[in-house]
Amino acid sequence: MSQACSTQACSGGFDDKALRRSAAALRSSNRLYLAAAPTFAMMALLTAVLGDGSALCTVAGTSPLSGMEAMYLLMSVFHLPPWLKLIASSI
Repeated sequence: MSQACSTQACSGGFDDKALRRSAAALRSSNRLYLAAAPTFAMMALLTAVLGDGSALCTVAGTSPLSGMEAMYLLMSVFHLPPWLKLIASSI
């Protein structure tokens, strides 16, 4: 390795501050996926209780499974696997 390329930046290394920022960002992003399921469940509950008020998303007189509540509940169910993995790993 030449003298001009002996620094950490040139050799692909990171300084401590960059490593700490990278590790913090990774921890934050690893937890972010856990927010989806409870958020969609809360949205389903609020939509069911308060009504959705959006005529564009629902059609009156159709199946109860075609409303926003059902969509939010399905989205909540689809985002449950990270929670199930977390629970399974803590047992």
